[in-house]
Amino acid sequence: MTYRFVRPIVAALCLASATTMAADLVPVSDFARRMPLTSPRLSPDGQYVSLAYHDPDGKNHGLAIYRVGDMSKPATLIRMPPYEMPADMIWTSPTRLVVARGKVDGSIGAASYTGELMAIDVDGKNPDYLYGFEAYGKRAATRALDRGWGTIEGAPVQSNGHFYMRATAWADQDRSTLYDVDAKTSARKQMADIGIGRMSFMIAPDGTPRFAFGTDDDFKWVVFHRDGGGWTKLPASEERQNFTPVATVAGNGNRVYAVFSPGGKGGEFVEQDEDGGNVRVIRKDDFSEVASSGLWTPAPLRPFGTVTTTGIPQATYIDPQAPISKLHMALSQKFPGNFLSFVDFSEDGGLLMFKVASDREPGRYMLIDTKTYKVSKLFDAQPWIDPKQMAERRPVRFKASDGMELEAILTFPKGRSEANLPMVLLPHGGPHGVSDDWFFDRDAQFLANRGYLVLQVNYRGSGGRGSTFEQAGYLKWGTRVQEDLIDGVKWAIAENFADPARVCVFGASFGGYAAMMTTVRAPGMFKCAVGYDGIYDLDMMYNKGDIKDRKSGRSYLTTVIGKDQADLAANSPTHLADKIGVPVFLVHGEDDERAPFAQFKAMRAALDAAHKPYETLTKPDERHGFVKPENIEEFYNRLQAFLEKNIGGGQAPAAPAAP
Repeated sequence: MTYRFVRPIVAALCLASATTMAADLVPVSDFARRMPLTSPRLSPDGQYVSLAYHDPDGKNHGLAIYRVGDMSKPATLIRMPPYEMPADMIWTSPTRLVVARGKVDGSIGAASYTGELMAIDVDGKNPDYLYGFEAYGKRAATRALDRGWGTIEGAPVQSNGHFYMRATAWADQDRSTLYDVDAKTSARKQMADIGIGRMSFMIAPDGTPRFAFGTDDDFKWVVFHRDGGGWTKLPASEERQNFTPVATVAGNGNRVYAVFSPGGKGGEFVEQDEDGGNVRVIRKDDFSEVASSGLWTPAPLRPFGTVTTTGIPQATYIDPQAPISKLHMALSQKFPGNFLSFVDFSEDGGLLMFKVASDREPGRYMLIDTKTYKVSKLFDAQPWIDPKQMAERRPVRFKASDGMELEAILTFPKGRSEANLPMVLLPHGGPHGVSDDWFFDRDAQFLANRGYLVLQVNYRGSGGRGSTFEQAGYLKWGTRVQEDLIDGVKWAIAENFADPARVCVFGASFGGYAAMMTTVRAPGMFKCAVGYDGIYDLDMMYNKGDIKDRKSGRSYLTTVIGKDQADLAANSPTHLADKIGVPVFLVHGEDDERAPFAQFKAMRAALDAAHKPYETLTKPDERHGFVKPENIEEFYNRLQAFLEKNIGGGQAPAAPAAP
């Protein structure tokens, strides 16, 4: 989720319409609730489902294991310390599970790995600490060797109690090592080792690592091919930027599926020899990257279809006549208006867990017996949300002022005319590699339910369009990126979707930065601005916050914002507060580690010095995005009141009185 957030008879009809709209008003508390269950994984025998469990308080999480067929209560529930949660998990046998521990820095921050791996039996017994800096578990005596980060990299095709682990030592961050690990005894066997940090590995069904790929310390994409006992770096190619091997091709161990961005623009999904020869293009899109997310076979896990990362997702099959393709097509027809993703298979392929989701449907997880074709529901992601009450999200394209074609998502208030609406510009966070998509968005749906048109622009720097598009946002945070957002507003006004006199901007994280900067770059366009856990002083990112704590993070900052002090100041809202000519609402978690509370204090001080009007809402024990439902509810209520005060309510303007 991107954060963010007449005549008597006619009068009678208007009253009836208003009554209907009021009846469809979803309680704020429904948007403030947290999903109780996420990240399901099916056990190899199809008897259990493991999930990340989230307490209603939004702060406490854990591991839950349910028996398939009884989702009323977990068979096993293991709670984790506050703000910790399972960041990843994998079944190594029908009775044992490996969990990667993670930390959540608030609701708009992605879970980050702590580097620790745990194993536990399905009944909660025989826990073991497989990797990490704590000194306990079966190999506690050698834990000094584990001062580093460990992540789950996969598992053998047939479950045998083992899994693949990638590790990087703190003392040697320029190295990635791959191990085969016995999840019961914690014994390890090295599979591969490469002298560059944070690499991912593509492992063939026979257990052989074939490729290593990732971003180096200079923030450059690199790919290595296994060459005997060593690794050969593939030459960088302008024509095949961000080349990423995906999986081996069935029946031919020397061919692989791969994705890349041709010339840095759009995407291609291809089949080719491992050495790069005999390329067969399966799908190409000049605008969007192409992926295979949610379109994979049972083990040995190969893609059977592709989907573009922009627009409304629609599967294109590699072989439409393949049984797996026909199954996906048949199931998709049963859930019109949704995109259907295959999540997990039992080891024998007899059971399939799949997800259906859309712009209005947060997600339903289902199970099908692939022999009898009997379908049953496992659980709803947000059972309290009625898709019929949610609003349409419509991907659109428009031309920026310099001619660049951009994508945006418009969320239209349900039951309202599509003309002359009060609008909220909702820039996403990130900013790089992140994008808004068609699927359910809590902030957009809340605002649309209150009667506002919501505009989300995938500005330059966003993900999903290729490396050239993403890099076009580097060093342009306060300039071209803001122009793209402003151009989106101008387009929505020109199309008569938005009322030019009733436009506000609200964003979280980088979106909070953009909320301040757009009002500076386009004076008079906006009537108010809301910054939620935003970055307001660019130079401060080098001194405060968690991005600076790693070498890769510092390289990222140098790459995307630069180090020129004059330029940083010229593009920091704290230095431009005198040019912010609209009421401001600043919201921040006091324990935020990504955009530290010092950012809020600096922006508040700048507004004070410039004698600008503003409101604030801050909460202790909240990080990068509120997680406590009562705090989220208070924020949404304050946001609604702030918008109503500055651009009016989301109801239609009153009709003129009868003569």
